[in-house]
Amino acid sequence: MSDVLRDIISRNRAGEAVAIPSVCSAHPDVLRASMRMARRVGRHIVIEATSNQVNQDGGYTGMRAADFVKYVHDLADEVGTDRSSIIFGGDHLGTQVWRGKSAQEALDKAETLVRDYVAAGFGKIHLDCSEGCQGEPAQLSDAQTAERSARLARVCAQVHDDLLFVVGTEVPPPGGARPDDGDIPPTDAHDARATLDAHDVTFGDLAPQIGGLVVQPGVEFGPSDVHHLPLDRDPGFLAALKDRSGVCLEAHSTDYQASAVFPRLAELGFAFQKVGPALTFAYREALYALDQLRTPAGSLQSAMEAVMTDDPIHWQSHYKGDTAKRAHLRHFSLADRIRYYWPTTAAQTAVQALIADFSATIPDTALRNVFPMSVLDRAEVLQGPQVARLIDAQIEVALAPYFFGDDL
Repeated sequence: MSDVLRDIISRNRAGEAVAIPSVCSAHPDVLRASMRMARRVGRHIVIEATSNQVNQDGGYTGMRAADFVKYVHDLADEVGTDRSSIIFGGDHLGTQVWRGKSAQEALDKAETLVRDYVAAGFGKIHLDCSEGCQGEPAQLSDAQTAERSARLARVCAQVHDDLLFVVGTEVPPPGGARPDDGDIPPTDAHDARATLDAHDVTFGDLAPQIGGLVVQPGVEFGPSDVHHLPLDRDPGFLAALKDRSGVCLEAHSTDYQASAVFPRLAELGFAFQKVGPALTFAYREALYALDQLRTPAGSLQSAMEAVMTDDPIHWQSHYKGDTAKRAHLRHFSLADRIRYYWPTTAAQTAVQALIADFSATIPDTALRNVFPMSVLDRAEVLQGPQVARLIDAQIEVALAPYFFGDDL
């Protein structure tokens, strides 16, 4: 499927404001809603798995790469989406998960990781060796990062020769948001070019398969704030890459940006635009809205509070403040650490109880109290039971800006 991505890159670099959304999530409702939307507009969609989410040890989802592909394909069959419209991407593939080990141990694990991903059918491979391992600096140099990434690229090429590599050293952490710490400056354009040049050298004859470069455009979100892209700013990335028409830019952490940001990013060369937490945040918004219509209200939120406080591993190092603030962030933070808890048995039981409480049609007068009209209007044109349509609609409202230019 790299030909689909290369066509998008070619059109983007020729001056067309075009991009493909990359959905970074394993949540079934998010994936179903995303695939339905892509099917309606006749577009391909990238679905990505992150190395700490899916790996040879199971990751936090319990899935290996082949398991994830089957899981997504089964969901596609369920919603009537053609499997050929799905492009699988591997995100942050490298040493990140095992950076507490020695570099050699981490790289050995990373080789198995990328080999499994490519063998399973992942064609868009983001190689991330930017973080140091045991005894090394937290952030490695371009030269070290490029050398390690090239080692992994060669392993990938032994499995399949039709791949598109994404590289870069200014890479946000997987699955997490940056703290609320003021303006987010873009990557220096000359530094971006130097990073690409370093990878060209180490990749050698694989350099033409580099199709994406991760740089910071100036978008980010923290637990409570969004750092919005200044629409009138041009960091000069395209000028720096003017002789590399086969390479586009990839933007991470674009969640929660205003709708006008996505075509502007495409104009700046960002043909790959990634989204994740904003979609599970929307899923949670829909469930909590329905939760407010129950008697007594808030049963699901209470259940999720118990799940998260019983096992704080996924949020306690990410949320700061007093007891009340941390309690608020557990449920409503833009970092959306609650997404790690939806697969638990207790959470699933609570969600199913919520859905079962709405076997009858919910009147519009009640819905208007807890859902915005944008969600209610979209739910009217979707298929399925009312509650499912409301959840899908909330997710679609968050994803729709990534399909700019299409009538959704």
